[in-house]
Amino acid sequence: MRRLAGLLVVPLLLLSTAACGDDKASDSASTEKGFPAITAGAKFGEKPTLAKGEGDPPKELKTDVISEGDGAKLKNGDAIQVNYLGQAWDSTKPFDNSFDRKQPFDLTLGAGMVIQGWDKGLVGQKVGSRVELVFPPELGYGEQGQGNDIKPNATLVFVVDIVKATQIPASAEGSEVAQDNIDLPKVGTKTDGKAPTVTIPKSDPPKKLVSNYILESKGEVIKETDSVVVNYVGLLWKDSKAFDSTYQTGKTQTFPLAQVTLKGLKNGLVGKKVGSRVLLVIPPDQAFGNEAQQSIPAKSTLVFAVDLLAKM
Repeated sequence: MRRLAGLLVVPLLLLSTAACGDDKASDSASTEKGFPAITAGAKFGEKPTLAKGEGDPPKELKTDVISEGDGAKLKNGDAIQVNYLGQAWDSTKPFDNSFDRKQPFDLTLGAGMVIQGWDKGLVGQKVGSRVELVFPPELGYGEQGQGNDIKPNATLVFVVDIVKATQIPASAEGSEVAQDNIDLPKVGTKTDGKAPTVTIPKSDPPKKLVSNYILESKGEVIKETDSVVVNYVGLLWKDSKAFDSTYQTGKTQTFPLAQVTLKGLKNGLVGKKVGSRVLLVIPPDQAFGNEAQQSIPAKSTLVFAVDLLAKM
């Protein structure tokens, strides 16, 4: 079973308001510690400008707290929002940054959604902090590099502002909603953190999008501009075969809804409440249409059981 997250969301290069601490380190201090200096935009929230690294780059992960926030310390499994700027050690030109997009980047820490230098370097840092990370190729893009901007065996430098963090529950919770339509799939209601059962009927699939509560929480209503942290299992209506599941990897997925390309997934989640479990039945015209995708044949109706664990 192959993960389809890259087909559901517009990919970025890297796979709320928090209190910001006072600046506690100067540009010269970074230089003295062996980190490329921030020559402009040194404060949390400002787009930084980074100098070129001096001398040989470090052979292991290095972290410098430019300014420390007063929020909670990050743990693996937290859903976090960050702003960042990335640059190669031997360059003065950034290869990517979120400041220009004016949209923080969402990820689940420790879930393998990003390069290892991020997962390792951000654990233990406080919300509201600005940190500078320098890490060797084996914690970045290794021997292959990334596109035209990141050369093979590049040492990478990132300035990261930790905007927000949310602890993720193991399962959806809420009141059970009657599943009395015999022509729709039945979804299990256990809240043990394991994949819910999904039983698809032998009848023909519906022609229109179905988005029904299985467990309805009292959480906030999800908006199109939100990012949502989910667990889900996806199946084909035709043969009930699972084509994707976050439960198999034990890692949640974060969907910035504005970037979700699967129309039925986006439309089916907007307006639902955080903390709920939702059944989605997505007809071909709101799924992949006439195009086959990996193990999904063309013109397939898709079935998702989605736990809406948090929103960012």
